[in-house]
Amino acid sequence: MSDTPQAPPVRLQSLELPGPAGVLEGLYQTREGVESAFAALVLHPHPLYGGTLHNKVVHRTATTLLAMGAAVLRFNFRGVGASAGRHDQGEGELEDARAAWSWLRARHPGARLWLAGFSFGSWVAARHAASDSSVERLALIAPPVGTQDFAMMRTATVDKLVLQGTADVTCPPEKLDAHYPTWSEPKRLIRIEGATHFFDRKLQELADALLAGWGAS
Repeated sequence: MSDTPQAPPVRLQSLELPGPAGVLEGLYQTREGVESAFAALVLHPHPLYGGTLHNKVVHRTATTLLAMGAAVLRFNFRGVGASAGRHDQGEGELEDARAAWSWLRARHPGARLWLAGFSFGSWVAARHAASDSSVERLALIAPPVGTQDFAMMRTATVDKLVLQGTADVTCPPEKLDAHYPTWSEPKRLIRIEGATHFFDRKLQELADALLAGWGAS
């Protein structure tokens, strides 16, 4: 019999969050009987291209944050899955994120709050973080800087972690290279060698990069 202590069991709770266009379908993960060190919200990729809270990059990001000690919330933007409403070109989705953030803040008053987004979700996350000082840390995973406006990152004071695959043809690294130098400090860019946009066969490397960037919390 092993004497290695077992991690507390994970509690996965399905939620119906109040959103500006109606109910938002969510999943909330915690460790049973453990006070979370911080709380995190993870935002999914583009709704019109199959993005949901179950996306593999979103799932791996959430489980990595959970392993780091976080209580983690992810949800479906309006019009996705069981969430009410219709796609709104990122504007309504920003309001959805703000509603989910408000729920998380109320659930964890006084806690450190971190925000992560993948692809389209990173654009929504960047805009929210730039306008809400309660966001302590921001992770942008494969940010679509070539198609969306990330100018707010030039002045946003939030601590930024950018994770970028070197083989990403959807959000090419050279597009990021043209914008990232103009973004304000504090910031850190970690490149994941050989990773495509969806981090195919590179999810562990993505998790390792997130731990490297945020593990010293």
